[in-house]
This record gives sequence, C-alpha cells and structure tokens, in this order.
Amino acid sequence: MTRLGMVIDLKRCIGCYGCQVACKSENGTRPGTTYARLLRMESGTFPNVRRTTLPLLCMHCADPPCVDVCPTGASEKREDGIVFIDTEICVGCRACMMACPYGARYYQDEKHVYFDDALTPYEQARYADHIDGVVEKCDFCRHRLEQGQEPACVANCMTKARIFGDLDDPKSEVSRLVREEVGFQLNPELGTDPSVFYLAAVR
Repeated sequence: MTRLGMVIDLKRCIGCYGCQVACKSENGTRPGTTYARLLRMESGTFPNVRRTTLPLLCMHCADPPCVDVCPTGASEKREDGIVFIDTEICVGCRACMMACPYGARYYQDEKHVYFDDALTPYEQARYADHIDGVVEKCDFCRHRLEQGQEPACVANCMTKARIFGDLDDPKSEVSRLVREEVGFQLNPELGTDPSVFYLAAVR
C-alpha cells in the first residue's frame, strides 16, 4: 500500500510565502484561490512574544468528509491517498466546501480577476485551465508526480521545511520524521486522519 503525504517542519518554516507563490505559479490559480496558504499567529506578552507560521493546504485525509458528501462522485480519493476533484463532473454545489474542516476548497467564480478592465497576460495564459462554476483544491501537484517530480511547494521551499513521500513506507523520510520527531496532525479529534503532519516549532 502507498499513502502519499507531507511533513511540514515548523522549526524550519520562516513564513517566506515561497510555497504559496510557487503553488500559484505552478497551478495558475485565480485571485482568491490559494491551495497553499499561511496563517500567522502571535502568542505571549511583551517582551516574551512568539510568532508562529502555520502553512495550510488540503490534508488529503484518509477518511475525507468531502468525498462522502459529494453527490456526483467528483470528489475522489485515489489508492495512493491523494484526494482530488474531477472538474468534468463537479456541479459546483459546494457541499464539499462545507464538509471540509480545513477550508481547503475553492469555488471558481468568473468574477475573480486581478483587474476590472482586462485580463493580464498571466490570466489569459492560465485561466483556460480553470472552469467556472466548479470547486478546486490542492492535489499534491498530480501532474508533477506523474513526471517523477515533487509538488511545487516542496521543490521550492528554500528552507527545506516540506518533505513529501510515502507514509506507509517505514523507511521513507516522512515516516521517519513522523515517528522520531513526533509529528502531529491538525484536529485529530475530527477522525479524518490527515496525510499532512507537522513537526512542532518547540519541543
């Protein structure tokens, strides 16, 4: 069995937004659609203040609620664990968006453009890849995986904070990190069993 997943080392992440930029460039997503996004949080009181950056993306859950609620079967989970959307049969009902506890899905609306007067060359080149009236999300850059490449956010992380691999392989780097560095999932109490693990910024 194979279960593709990702480990994000919060000790290494510096919040540079490189993953977000690489993702948008690779996938040509519209304004308002950010498959890879960052949350910044501050804790403590002056002078003992800590800033934490939390990268977020689709968690590719082992038990994805988004798949269960999809009325057309457009939301699917592959045998390797990747959760994706078949945009050819998605009807844009957005039930999956409501079911996703991580806010990782985006409805494509034709109103989302950078400027009101005309499309930029970037938009003209890439918007044909996206269909109005459907939902989209991160799919671990399936097109890159098919070419033997890593997801764009992993390949372009300047601090090597993202590691991608097979969670079911005990010899893989992601499995070793989860095991030895005590990797944790977001909201494990929901029972979704995410395939994205984090390494704590402070141990």
